[in-house]
Amino acid sequence: MNMQNLAFGFLAATAVGGLAWVFIYPMLSGERQALARREQVAKPEPAQRRADNKAQKTRREQVEGSLKEIEARAKENKATLSTRITQAGLSWSTQKFWTISGILGMIGFAAAFVISGSLPGAIGLAFAFGFGVPRWLLSFLKKKREKKFLAALPDAVDVIVRGIKAGLPLFESIKVVAADAPEPLRSEFNAIIETQAIGMPLGDACARLYERMPLPEANFFGIVIAIQQKSGGNLSEALGNLSKVLRDRKKMAEKIQAMSMEAKASAGIIGALPPIVMILVYITTPDYISLLWTHPTGQLMLVGCVMWMSIGVMVMKKMINFDF
Repeated sequence: MNMQNLAFGFLAATAVGGLAWVFIYPMLSGERQALARREQVAKPEPAQRRADNKAQKTRREQVEGSLKEIEARAKENKATLSTRITQAGLSWSTQKFWTISGILGMIGFAAAFVISGSLPGAIGLAFAFGFGVPRWLLSFLKKKREKKFLAALPDAVDVIVRGIKAGLPLFESIKVVAADAPEPLRSEFNAIIETQAIGMPLGDACARLYERMPLPEANFFGIVIAIQQKSGGNLSEALGNLSKVLRDRKKMAEKIQAMSMEAKASAGIIGALPPIVMILVYITTPDYISLLWTHPTGQLMLVGCVMWMSIGVMVMKKMINFDF
């Protein structure tokens, strides 16, 4: 009798345990919730979500296409002489530039020939005056103009952002910048307005800003406007982010300039020592150093020293200039 009761109790306990394992354990262990979640994930996406994903994919493809097109256009457009004159902010023609270069070359040749009487030295100085000085002047004016442009661009972008948030169209906001901004920002935005007025789309007109002002910041501005014109989106938010990026880049440039100022001062001192020593020696004992420009061997040594000093200055300049 006891054995029968024990066997019955064991079977009853086994049956209750089996029922609990089948019906209660999945709810306690989370297996049923996991199964329901897998079934929910495996369901096909709603039509609205599929449409949103498709639209997002299409917009991403449009953005990638716009970026590739702008990068290809920037690589194809090489800076010609007329473009470099425009980038320097000058209204010269190419013929006027070559005329001024020729005049400077003749002045250099005449001055060197009168002072030293050496034909090779006069030819070298004429080459430097005719080809080096005008291009150095263009580079100097271009960098000066670019610094002024970078200083005013973040504020101009902020003005455009405020105009868009106030309800003005993008073109009208650009007109406000063109009317109130300092040079050279005023002339560059006026060029955008004039280009758009003759029928070119506003995105392409802004993208051409990089041709006249070859700066990454100008390229960023053109890319943002071009992509927004083709793909849509929140333009005020995009330009606001661009303004923040421009200000961060400006802070980084100033930090790099402060950190490299010691190296620049050292390079300037090292580069200025030979001319200063030469002038002092000429003042004290002119006959001792005059052999450098009166004797052929001295002239050759002087040309070699100038070449080596120029190479050293360029190497030091390359070492302390950072691209970011």
